[in-house]
Amino acid sequence: MSAATTEAAQEPFSRKTLFWGIFASLLAAAGFFLLSTYAPDFRKPEGGATPLSKGGTGYAGLVEWIKLTGGPAFMARNEKDLSSRIPLVVTIAPDSDPAALDRIIKLRSGKTTLFVLPKWITLPSQEREGWEMRIERLPTTVVNDWLGRIAKAKLGEGKSTAAQVDIDGHKIPVPDELQWVADDDPLIATRDGKAILTELDSEPFYILTDPDLINNAALGDEQKAVAALAVIEMIESRVGAVMFDLTLHGIGQKYDLAKLLVEPPFLALTLSVLVAAALAFLHGLGRFGPPRAEGRAIAFGKRALVDTTATLLRRAGRLQGLGDRYATLVRQRAGALLGAPHGLQGEALDHWLDSRDKGEAGGFSQRFKAANESNNLAAMHEAAEQLHDWTARRLGERR
Repeated sequence: MSAATTEAAQEPFSRKTLFWGIFASLLAAAGFFLLSTYAPDFRKPEGGATPLSKGGTGYAGLVEWIKLTGGPAFMARNEKDLSSRIPLVVTIAPDSDPAALDRIIKLRSGKTTLFVLPKWITLPSQEREGWEMRIERLPTTVVNDWLGRIAKAKLGEGKSTAAQVDIDGHKIPVPDELQWVADDDPLIATRDGKAILTELDSEPFYILTDPDLINNAALGDEQKAVAALAVIEMIESRVGAVMFDLTLHGIGQKYDLAKLLVEPPFLALTLSVLVAAALAFLHGLGRFGPPRAEGRAIAFGKRALVDTTATLLRRAGRLQGLGDRYATLVRQRAGALLGAPHGLQGEALDHWLDSRDKGEAGGFSQRFKAANESNNLAAMHEAAEQLHDWTARRLGERR
């Protein structure tokens, strides 16, 4: 069998195939991560008074109706969108976040905004997905709580005696259980003075008290659909576009760690880490220099023996007590090397060694005393060096 055949048997896939396989896997993983991160923001809620809902109290029909008639309809998913000058439609649901509404009011100061009050309590339909069943009307106190956050007003009491309401020349039936407020100069009102669409004096804010004029249930009738479009045109005629708020319904405002990794300002950090990982991967594909030989667990030689002994003494905490012992050992070694008379010990040997030093009085004794009295590693190391230097210098003079 040839060498090429052996190599092919050992590598069933070429390097190019492996590279593209790894690249496709990484690309798929990145796509899955991004889709998993942003999927909740684009998931359409089932039912409720939201611009994406197809239920009776939703406004998906109005959004589509505006697009079909040639008017742009955008969605506000973050604070940047809310700060736009485009007229905004805020559809309030019974379960909306009051703090989110306060934030919208603050961001929309000085900007054209239509607030649509809630009206009905509903439940999701079990027969058809996305539809809902109307249970009953919201309590007046609940609606007044929402209305009071926008303007100093309350819903009016009593039923309207009018059968129709005129909206820009389009006469449509008055909604069931009409929600209205008292206003001397309303934009839309019944013949008996029940205001449905009003404008605030201090801000370019509009309040539609009854959502049954523009929600999905209203668009089932041709005349009501035309009237609903007329209501929107009252607030966006100057700009020619309208935007629907999603932040009040918790869409587009949920931040987590995954979003922080792929959005500014942390996007730069994420890209830097990915580039560093890619460079490390490329660096690991090739070898630089010969492979490093694995060393022995226990090395040979005197140095290894000394290092092992020092490590054992250090772990045992006995290094501080070695100064006097080392000094005694150096004294005996120096006497043997310099030819001291046999039998000299202790101070007698120190005096003899001092006499070998012609340039310094008590040279060895002083160094011996310093090593003998050292009680820390730094002092011990310095005294040992001085003793070693003294002995080496005397041996050099003798030779």
